[in-house]
Amino acid sequence: MPEKDPVDFRPPQPSSRAWVGWVVMAALVAGAAWWFGWRPAHAPEAPPPAADAAAPAPAPAAEAPASAPLAEASAPANPVEALAPADAALPALADSDAAVAQALRDLLGAQRVAQFLLPDGFVRRAVATVDNLARSSAPARLWPVQPAPERFLVTGAADAPAATIAPANAARYHAFVAFAEGVPLGAAVQLYARLYPLFQSAYEELGYPGRYFNDRLVAVLDVLLATPEPAGPVAVQLTQVKGEVPSTRPWVRYEYADPQLESLSSGQKMLLRMGPDNARRLKAVMTELRRRVATGAVAKAKGD
Repeated sequence: MPEKDPVDFRPPQPSSRAWVGWVVMAALVAGAAWWFGWRPAHAPEAPPPAADAAAPAPAPAAEAPASAPLAEASAPANPVEALAPADAALPALADSDAAVAQALRDLLGAQRVAQFLLPDGFVRRAVATVDNLARSSAPARLWPVQPAPERFLVTGAADAPAATIAPANAARYHAFVAFAEGVPLGAAVQLYARLYPLFQSAYEELGYPGRYFNDRLVAVLDVLLATPEPAGPVAVQLTQVKGEVPSTRPWVRYEYADPQLESLSSGQKMLLRMGPDNARRLKAVMTELRRRVATGAVAKAKGD
C-alpha cells in the first residue's frame, strides 16, 4: 500500500503548537461511525487533498461551538486521578505514535489492530472524534478506525419516498460490535488514567485550554446513550444534488426522512444507522465505560 501523508490535527493558527490502551475505547465511542459507511448527507464528495510531503494539508479541527468561547473550568468535574495516577514518564504527544501502536497491539493483538484501527495519530484522532460526536458533523478524515466493508444498504429504490435502512445492513457492523465488546475495559480504563496527560494535551490543541477531556467524554457518552430507538424501519432519502456531473457514490448522500432524526448529533445518527440490536450492544459497552470514567458525584448520580 502507498505510504500515507501525516495528518495534522492542530487548528490552523500559528500559535497552536501514548502509548495507550484506553484510546481503543475512544475508538469504540467514535469509531463505529466510520464503520457505518454513510457519511453526513451534506458532506461534499470531494477527492482527498493532493499529497505534499513537505507541507501536508491540515486536517479539519473539531467543530467549534457556535456560541461564545467556553469559560475555563476551575477544576475537572470528573477527575481522572480518582482512577489511577498519571504515568510520570510519558512521551510527548507529537512523539507518541510508535508507542501507542505497540500498546494497542499488546492489548488487542496485532491482527485486530490491523483489521480495525488506524494507529497513526491515534490519540489526536480519538480525541477529535469524541469531541465531534455530540456536534452536527464529524469529519471522516479524523476517524481512528478502518472503513466498514461494503456499502450502506436500503430497501426499495434509492430515490423512492418509502426507502428504509435495509435489515441486512446491520451485518456490516457485527465484527466491529464484537470487537468493542471484547476490549478489556478494566485494563483499558487504567491505562487511560495513566496516560491521560496525552489526551488532555490533544484536547487543548483543539482549542479548549482550561477545559478537561474526561468531562467532555462523559458528556458525549450521555449524548450517545440518549439516542432514540425507533420502533420500526427507519426511512431515508437521497439529498438532492443539482448539476451536470452525476454522483458516482450516491450511497454517501442519504439523510433521514424524519426531520427530528436528521437533527440529531452526528454520533446519534451513526448509532441509528447500524440497526437496533447493534446499537443496544454498543450502548451497553458505553454504559459500562461511563460508569468507570464518570468519577464526579453529579455524573455518577446521573448514570444511576
